[in-house]
Formats: sequence, C-alpha cells, structure tokens
Amino acid sequence: MMRRSMLRAAGLWLLLVLALPASAASEGMTLEQIARTRAVSQAAISPDARQLAYVLSVPREIGKDDDGPAWAELHVASREGASRGFVTGKVNVGGVAWFPDSRSLAYLAKRQGDDTRTLYRIPVDGGESEAIATLKSDITAFSLSPDGRQVALLATAPDSDEVKALKKQGFSQKVYEEDWRAVELWIAGIGADAPEPRRIALDGSVQSVLWSPAGDRLALLVAPRQLTDDTLVFTRVRIVSSEGRELGRVENPGKVGGLSWSPDGAHLAFISAQDEHDAQQGRLFVVDRDGGAWRDLLPDLPGHVVDVEWRDPATVQFLSWEGVQARLGEVGVDGGAQRTLLAPEGPVWSGFDRAPGGDIALLGSTSAHPTEVFLLSGEGAAPRRLTDSNPWLADVALARQETIRYAARDGLEIEGLLVHPLQRRGNARVPLIVVVHGGPESHYTNGWLTGYSQPLHHAAAQGYAVFLPNYRSSTGRGVEFSKKGFGRPGMEEFDDVVDGVDHLVDIGLVDRDKVGITGGSYGGYASAWGATYYSERFAASVMFVGISDQASLVTTGDIPWEQHLVHMGTWPWEDPELFRKTSPITYAQQSKTPTLILHGEADPRVPVMQSYMMYRYLKLAGQAPVRLVLYPGEGHGNARGASRYDYSLRLIQWMDHYLKGPGGEPPPYALDYALPGDAGK
Repeated sequence: MMRRSMLRAAGLWLLLVLALPASAASEGMTLEQIARTRAVSQAAISPDARQLAYVLSVPREIGKDDDGPAWAELHVASREGASRGFVTGKVNVGGVAWFPDSRSLAYLAKRQGDDTRTLYRIPVDGGESEAIATLKSDITAFSLSPDGRQVALLATAPDSDEVKALKKQGFSQKVYEEDWRAVELWIAGIGADAPEPRRIALDGSVQSVLWSPAGDRLALLVAPRQLTDDTLVFTRVRIVSSEGRELGRVENPGKVGGLSWSPDGAHLAFISAQDEHDAQQGRLFVVDRDGGAWRDLLPDLPGHVVDVEWRDPATVQFLSWEGVQARLGEVGVDGGAQRTLLAPEGPVWSGFDRAPGGDIALLGSTSAHPTEVFLLSGEGAAPRRLTDSNPWLADVALARQETIRYAARDGLEIEGLLVHPLQRRGNARVPLIVVVHGGPESHYTNGWLTGYSQPLHHAAAQGYAVFLPNYRSSTGRGVEFSKKGFGRPGMEEFDDVVDGVDHLVDIGLVDRDKVGITGGSYGGYASAWGATYYSERFAASVMFVGISDQASLVTTGDIPWEQHLVHMGTWPWEDPELFRKTSPITYAQQSKTPTLILHGEADPRVPVMQSYMMYRYLKLAGQAPVRLVLYPGEGHGNARGASRYDYSLRLIQWMDHYLKGPGGEPPPYALDYALPGDAGK
C-alpha cells in the first residue's frame, strides 16, 4: 500500500540549508536545521526482495533555489543499505512501483520537455529513463498489470480545444462546484508497438486503481464528483474489467482508504469507516472478488488500521496505529488466527510493502529521526534501518520525548506526548507550548513530530516544554473514542487540553502563567478557543488556518457534508445555538490573550474569512494584541519553503515575546530572515 500513496505529514518539511557553527549542535535544534530536514515519503520492495526503491523529500534552499515545495527524488537501496540516487535534483517523482521481473521501476514525473506528468520506466542495472505512457493531462496514479505488459492510468479530463482557446482570450472564469472535471481511467499497453491508450468510460471520478493479481479485473475507488466533500465521504468501491464492464461494487459505509487484492485475486481488502458518522477510515474490511457484503476482520480493534497487504490467500497483514505507537499484525480472511508481528513499541510505522517471499519494507520514524526505510526479513527478526537521510542529526542534541496519561475532569483517560526542555535548571518551572493536532480525526504518535508548524526540538532547546494532547475525538483508540466529540465540537475536547495543562502544572513542571497554545486547522480552532473561551489559561495563542465561526465554515468551506455527517450532526438552521456556542468569536469580548493569526489566502478547506473574522472580532474587542498574517497562494497549510520558514520564525517570536519576553505591544512585524547572501547587501 505504501507504494501507492503519499504518507501523512510525518517528515515532509521543506527548505533551507544554512551552514551552522560547530557549537550550535550542542545547543539543540535550530529552525534552520528543521527547515532542511529530509524524509522518506514512499517505499517499495522489489518482487525478488533484493532492492528497495524509495522517494526522498529534499527541501529547497531558501535564498538560492526558486521558492516552492520540496523536491522528490527516486533512490534505490540494497538489502545491506547501500543507496544510489536514480532520479535526483530538481525533480518531483511519485507513484513508484516495480515491474514483475524486478529489473526496472515505473515512476511518475514531469521532466524537462514534458507537457504533462508522464509515466517512466528506468532499469535498475543501468540505463536511462524511458517514457512509457503519456496523456493530454497529468497522470496522477497508475497500477501495473500482473504481467507488466499493461498499465492502468488515472488522469483528470483535459480541457477541450474550445475551452483552451477561450482561456487564451481571457475567459478564465470558474463556475463553482459545476465546472469540475472527472479523473478518468485509461488502459495503456507497454512496449514499442503498444497501441494508443484507451479511455474506460465510467460514471463518476476515479480516486484510486489497483489491478488484480489474477489479471482479469481492477478495483477502483470512485467518487460521484471531483469535489472535496464527495471524495471524502461519498467515495465507493467498484470492481471492473479492463474493458470497463462493471463486475461488482461495494457500498462501503462512509470514508474509505487503501485497497489490496489477495495473491489469488479471490478477495479484496480495504480500509473503511465503520459507518457514515465515523470520522476516519480505520476498519479492516474484506469482500469477495465481485464485491457485495463486507466482513470486518478486526471489529474490536482499539486503534485504526492505516495500511494493508496479504501474506497469502488466507491471511491479511495490517498496520494499525494504537495509542501513540504502531503495530504490525495479521489476521485470517475469516477473522480468526490474529497475531502480532511487531509489537506497538519502538519506531512508529507509517506504511509497509511486502515482497512475495515474505520480506517487508517499512517506513518508520522515532523521536530521534524523521521517516526512514526499514527492512523486516524473516519471522522473529527485528526491523533493520537501511537509510539515514539526515546524518547530521547524530550531532544535534535532542530533547526527551515521552508518553503521558492523565484523567480528564470527567474521568476519561487522555494520552499525549511531552517534549521536555533540553535543559532545565533544577526544579524550576518552565514555560509551556501546547500544540493541538487538527482533524480532530488525527492523533500524535511517538515518532518524529518536529516540523515547520510545530518546531518541537527547537522550542525545547529554547527552554520550553511542549505538550501534544490526543484529546477525545482523536484517532488511534478505536471508533468509540473518536466519536466522543460528535455533535459537540470544542467543548469537552478542549477541556481535555486544559486538563492536560493542569496535570503538567500539578506535577511541578510548568509555570501556569506562561502557557501558550498553537495548532493548525482544528488545532487552529483549539488555539482560537484558548484565546477566547479559555483566555484566562493562555498567555499567548498562535492560530493557523483555524476555525472561528462554525456556521459560516459549513456554508463557505468545501466539506459541508463531511462537517454534517462526522462532526456536527446537524445544520446551522436546525440548531443555531449549537453553532453559536461552539464558535470562538462568541467569546471574543472576554479575550485578553495576545493572538497571532496566520492563514493561506487560497485555503478552500477553512476559508480565509475565518481568520478575517477572528482578527476583526479581537481587534474590536480591543483587550489584547492581535496580528493577522496572510500567505498568498498558500492553501490549507503552507507548502512553499519561504512561507514555511516565515511561519516558524513568527511562531517562535510570538511565544518568546509573550511567554519569556516583555509582553505588551506585539514584536515588530518585519523579520530578519538572515538568508544566504544577505551579508554585504
């Protein structure tokens, strides 16, 4: 599964390579080091298990490279860990897969001279990349046939020649939610004499494709329309022949994730929500090859399944996030014979890929390093790390990260992570930064968590403790726990956050008067809640792409049905009081917390008006400093190197000013970036 999807945010931080004095390493991690951290984002083990291909995320150098997201390079490692770069430099590789003979790799990229993103083939024993499939629009995903002679392709339907001509004349208008274009399925032959790719006519928009090992059918994930809401909550499983004839379908209940065929093609495993009100796909379902009724193989799992492969026709292997750790296990196709292969301890696994002979490639991180490639070979063996993408990290002092548990005010046990100050003077109480995750259908794992929007190791080096709570509604603890905030957003969820702060105060670690809160998306909502409803508890707040008004979010964002089905359970006109009392702007007049608000101007998920509203309410209340920073062209989170680095600097500046510094009026809004080449200007 890992080779077919980009992994979660673990480790995709971008930017900046700056030379540091040797003494800096002993003083902890800097923002510049965070900005240049590399991480592995995909991996695939060859069918003969002799080599592992992986995609490495390489940040751009601010002040030297053109601004933009990280590059994505293709590398290949041997079983012993010797690694070679295959497609490197200013490239964006994706969708890596091995051909059945293990002698070559397929990958997606838009290389010099390409008009669109193209499918390439590169031999691993020497030779240049060769384009093997191209369409009139970017290929977004692919699946090789079991014999390697054909490939299924996904690509958005291109504009017609007429529309292209009109756009050149300036007619570039958009008709909201009506002029969407479907993602189409194509079948292409591979080889010099292969015919032109043929489009498979289907209703809807295809999100994922996987060829059956039997070679006679493909499993698809299909949304009614290519709109975010549809892709999130209305995507369903379909099974079709390579000619497009429907062979079966699955009316999966709500959100759906990865697909995996059994080796004999008799069964299809997929990751699904339990029902339409389940906020996150995490149940392991199996259906017969023609679809129909599904079976939940792990109905009582106290966690969420995130990846799935087959050991043999009768056994499914799965990766589940349980609490703050990850477990690799397997279960029979009938739901029996469950056992654990890797216990939930050590590295936190985020994806895996299995060779037919049984060797397994894993992606994993720890609190000491971002995501790397590991190899698990043989029963009872320990996974062996193959890659070291940031060798300089060995010389950087990193703070201690530990799991903590505490009782919420209603007795519910809450789990979280605590990053200790790198250095602490005796038993002196320290300032605290609370970092709240988004979703809320998400959670923190005990792996590498440092990135541009949560620079944990840098904050720890500056004397802060950092607290990352997995409040009720988080994933990782089963469906019941993740539904505890349904119909009551904020409220008890954010009470859990404050109760965690009280726990850290009670154990003598934290100074109650020097607590800041930050987070993005739903974490930005928590930051706004902390700055208003819980203003007396927080001395500083940094709100990122966050929610300030629930009613207008539902009616202006791009996920109203997702909000309705898995979060609110009602509409603003049905229960206006619920939407009013769960909106931070309702409590703006009582805010005395200095608040920094940051937002991408092109955010479709939480429209920028949410931050405009929060800013204006707080400004008119006039009881505390407030600043609004907007990032042109950025969406729901910053992607470009410069805007990420700017965010990191502003976050730490705001916390330093109000938790350790003079407070009062805000710090200067102009920043000194100290970019390469600035000296002498």
